[in-house]
Amino acid sequence: MAILFAALFMLALIVASILFLAARAQRAQTGLPIHARVVFCDTGAWRAVERPLFSRAHQLTGKPDYIVEENGALIPVEVKPNRVASAPRESDVMQLAAYGLLIAENYGAMPAYGLLKYRDTVFRVEFTDAVRNQLFDVMDAMRQDLEMDDIAPSHADPRRCRACGYRDACGQAIGDAEI
Repeated sequence: MAILFAALFMLALIVASILFLAARAQRAQTGLPIHARVVFCDTGAWRAVERPLFSRAHQLTGKPDYIVEENGALIPVEVKPNRVASAPRESDVMQLAAYGLLIAENYGAMPAYGLLKYRDTVFRVEFTDAVRNQLFDVMDAMRQDLEMDDIAPSHADPRRCRACGYRDACGQAIGDAEI
């Protein structure tokens, strides 16, 4: 009986170890720091849907994919699972910086950085004064655009133009030969 109990205990220990290693590997694939605690998730993995973060001062709202707590600091994490690049896109950096600003306003401390997870890469984006100033400039430009009657569409990225839902109605769509 003691041998059976010992064998079952060893089997349970092996299964627990395998599950622990699998969970750790899966977490590493998400780009989340291994030793950080997830305090917020907007990926549909959790049933409770949190309300978006809001900044009254900047009239800004949003929900990062994750907020993790690491050494007492809250860090935003944005996941772009289909994106492949050797450097983060400026628009993704601005989105992540906006989440940093929202965390600062809602929780009282600006994160030093955020994490941007592309398919195969995790970028650590430092929230420097230059990044914050660029974010404020982008938000100002967006607010100015809101007040305009007509805004010319951006055709800098043919892939984006091809995927646009207004392509058939747009008189400025890039032709198929150029895509």
